Amino acid sequence: MSGKLIGLIILIGSLIGGIALYYLQVYGFYDPVSADEAEVRLVSVVSDMPEPISVNSFEAIDADSSPIRYRACFTTDMSLSLLTETFIGLDDVTPRNAPHWFDCFDAEAIAAELDAGTALPFLGQKNVEFGVDRIVAITEDGRGYIWHELNDCGEKAYDGTIVGEKCPRRPNLENE
Repeated sequence: MSGKLIGLIILIGSLIGGIALYYLQVYGFYDPVSADEAEVRLVSVVSDMPEPISVNSFEAIDADSSPIRYRACFTTDMSLSLLTETFIGLDDVTPRNAPHWFDCFDAEAIAAELDAGTALPFLGQKNVEFGVDRIVAITEDGRGYIWHELNDCGEKAYDGTIVGEKCPRRPNLENE
């Protein structure tokens, strides 16, 4: 075989591998969330437990490959003043990017609204999976967005530092 043929085979193999990797990362692992799972919850300041809120037009995607790939969009008729009195608010959150084809979730626009104060972030659920919290941001006009974020326990557990006593017990992954 000549060097040109071997080089061409390597080039074509690399191109096919690159396209497959791109497809799997952007499209392949995501699945739409079923309507049965279309409940949005926020953690109450009174009970410290997630409680459902009224939502419309719920749309979400998730992937089994990572606990932080969840993204959702919805609308609600609840006012921000009622939400801030009833549910636990958060400080300094930044939405994670969503795949470009999930049109309703624009992380830059959501971050701009959070910075401007026209949207407020709330805790949706603590430890939805070990070390991962559900964050819910709601705008003045009732548009809502959900994403998952590593909490302190998750950041410690995944970077290898000592987790500590404040964190819940990590599930035994060997039995899965």
